[in-house]
Amino acid sequence: MTTPPVITAVPKNLHINGTWPPATAHRTMPVDNPATNTTLCHVADAGPDDAALALTAATRAQPAWAATAPRERSEILRRAHELLLDRTEDLALLMTLEMGKPLAEARGEVAYAAEFFRWFAEEAVRIDGGYATSPDGRNRHLVLRQPVGPCLLITPWNFPLAMGTRKIGPAVAAGCTMILKPAPQTPLSTLALTGILTEAGLPPGVLNVLTTSDAAGVVEPLLRGGGIRKLSFTGSTQVGRILLAQCADTVVRTSLELGGNAPLIVFEDADLDAAVNGAMVAKMRNMGEACTAANRIYVHTAVAEEFAARLTARMAALNVGDGTAPGTDVGPLIDGAGRDKVVRLVRDAVGRGAKILTGGEVPEGEGNFYPPTVLAQVPRDADLTTTEIFGPVAALFTFDDEDDVVQVANDTEWGLVSYVFTRDLDRALRVGERLETGMVGINTGLVSNPAAPFGGVKQSGLGREGGRVGIEEFLEYKYLAIPTGA
Repeated sequence: MTTPPVITAVPKNLHINGTWPPATAHRTMPVDNPATNTTLCHVADAGPDDAALALTAATRAQPAWAATAPRERSEILRRAHELLLDRTEDLALLMTLEMGKPLAEARGEVAYAAEFFRWFAEEAVRIDGGYATSPDGRNRHLVLRQPVGPCLLITPWNFPLAMGTRKIGPAVAAGCTMILKPAPQTPLSTLALTGILTEAGLPPGVLNVLTTSDAAGVVEPLLRGGGIRKLSFTGSTQVGRILLAQCADTVVRTSLELGGNAPLIVFEDADLDAAVNGAMVAKMRNMGEACTAANRIYVHTAVAEEFAARLTARMAALNVGDGTAPGTDVGPLIDGAGRDKVVRLVRDAVGRGAKILTGGEVPEGEGNFYPPTVLAQVPRDADLTTTEIFGPVAALFTFDDEDDVVQVANDTEWGLVSYVFTRDLDRALRVGERLETGMVGINTGLVSNPAAPFGGVKQSGLGREGGRVGIEEFLEYKYLAIPTGA
């Protein structure tokens, strides 16, 4: 295929100390289009030596960057926000080509990503402290907020632009330097974002980018070496556990946004139009490849049949195809392994008694496509109840009792997000408080918002991103005790 101009314009090398060097070993790795299984281009493939150079750059840049005026940091983010919006079409096409989401969704992600820069541009000038006299009158307490120091940011492939800005935004606002390692499937969005930040005035060494196929070889020395003072990771729980163990050696401050197993509960009094709309959003955003995706949909038996019919009609009407084609609703999954996982989970559920209402068959032809699928009468022992589907499969369960459905919803190691649909305000609040998740959508299938704290409990992670607390993850408290002379 002919390489689109938008690909040609993106830097393909590493970004270290304001320059774009190749990997020291001169290795490269391919970036593939999941809609065609063809290679778009090759980018630099970093190794441990490149990681050491990036850490040196970030460490040397840290003192001057921390001393930069908050307004200056704010203005850099504001300019980057505007540049992102100005280049929406190019960035959206780039995302669609390297990870598959339809252009309409990709445009939405650009807007979402840009909003993190605007939000943290405003937070940069609101970093405060405190001043007080001790209770015994002997000391004055001066409390400062200072940047935690060089950070390692690791982003996933499913939202390659927004997950970058969600981490870079607060780090820039707080005055931290960074090393960013994007997912190997989607490095182009990150490299384009890096160019925009450079254009917006981010100084050399503040943001260093390592594209690599050897995550373990690059990341582990950084975490165990003592120079990194903060890790922010978005990805699987399995990898998060490994990183948390590596952080223990040098007590690296850690933020982890890990896997999810989101329940979506539809009570008998729910507005079914709102419930179906919400389920479509919660399930089909990004082809279901989202940690917030509704993995288990519990519907009260009184409305189960009607809900299933409405949802099936909506799912069956979606157009599957290359995300760059007009009218495409559902693009390809990220790779063959991702599709194979979906196939296995659907077959397991059907083998245990689930009924396919639509979809369920792998289409012929190129690309990693899987059709929107609805499974009804899913048994509670199906593998998909304990495994993230990460695909366009809506698994329907039924329930009769509120206590029972809350217990089943909570019966998981994960606790990122849950969704509740009911007209009863008391029930909404009661169930929302009982669900063991960091976020709850009440009569909505979308909870992500830069102005709100995003994160989970249990094995869905540590810390929060976004909202007023997002910048807290990149700041330390320092207390100065000053004698009063009393």
